[in-house]
Amino acid sequence: MKSLRKILSSKEFRGALIVLPSLIFCAWVVREAFRVDPKFEPTEAYTAKIDSAKQAAYAAENMLPDSLFEFDPNTVDYHTLLRLGFKRNEALGVIKYRTRGKRFEIKEDLASCYTVSEEMYRRLEPYIVIGEEFALRPFAQRDYPTRTYDTSRRRSRFKRDTLPLVPFRLDTASVGYLSKIGFSARQAEVLVKYRDMRGGLRSIDELAECYVVSDEMIERLQPYLIFETKETEEPTAPTLVELNSADSAALVAIRGIGAKTAAAIIDYRRRLGGFYRVEQLSEVRGITEQNYERIVQQIWCDSCEIQKISVIFAPAKVLAEHPYLPPQTLRKLLKQRQLKGGWTTIEEMIDEKIFTVDEAARIAPYLRFDVQQPE
Repeated sequence: MKSLRKILSSKEFRGALIVLPSLIFCAWVVREAFRVDPKFEPTEAYTAKIDSAKQAAYAAENMLPDSLFEFDPNTVDYHTLLRLGFKRNEALGVIKYRTRGKRFEIKEDLASCYTVSEEMYRRLEPYIVIGEEFALRPFAQRDYPTRTYDTSRRRSRFKRDTLPLVPFRLDTASVGYLSKIGFSARQAEVLVKYRDMRGGLRSIDELAECYVVSDEMIERLQPYLIFETKETEEPTAPTLVELNSADSAALVAIRGIGAKTAAAIIDYRRRLGGFYRVEQLSEVRGITEQNYERIVQQIWCDSCEIQKISVIFAPAKVLAEHPYLPPQTLRKLLKQRQLKGGWTTIEEMIDEKIFTVDEAARIAPYLRFDVQQPE
């Protein structure tokens, strides 16, 4: 106390004598308030209350629903998905999956949705009910004019699409494109070798002779196949103009397209790398909704003409020109590429928050994931 008095002035010392007892009293009050009586025995009601609180906290943390019930993933809404235990981003992912035209034809299709985990699917599987409108129906055998296909041949279900089907020339389709529309990688390689060995495929019957092509696949692709014939080199009716190869004169010949609009289409096509759907024409500046409805009846797209960009090796200047890569997304892409070195699939870029699911679906046809730098 004497040493403390030497350090402090008389006024400070008197203040310390007043404050110290107050602090000691407060500490005693706090200790008494939180002291647990060692003889305290919790009652049954008290224990039940504590257990109920713990269960509620666990349910809130893990988003567990009160009870599960039957539902159709093709029609269930956002709020019902939350009641089933989905988190907000997971429920939104299922809704977007359907908005892009996808449908759940069997229960297992729900597991293929990007936001549905394996654990979530196993928990919900007994309650999934696919309505008749969307349920997968048995394939109906179809007789073609000049050939009857062997129905006893083993059929394998094609994988789900990653690209929408559009009219295309089978003689120029690449292995990569075929693997994107339902063929496996091996089937696509065999089909291309078979096509090149024959010098091209000119009819549906020649395609059916390839052993890797199932009757189901022929049924599905037939409306979109364009075959070269000796009589004419035109892949479609003369009134249709192929959007990716048309020059300015061919575009101006289309009703609804003038010289200025034709120049805008060509410039946008160059920056884009080509159109893979005719609907993309509505993105060109200067094309009104009324004009678009008139033009779309006179054009078609050959998606094989698309010029892809190497997402790993392309210079920043080349990537910046693409309309589907806004500055903010481009900065994230370049930063991650510098840190990581590259990606092998578009899904990795979604995981790293470079693209959303919708943005990835939009730009995926234009990206190429090269393992080695092209010479």
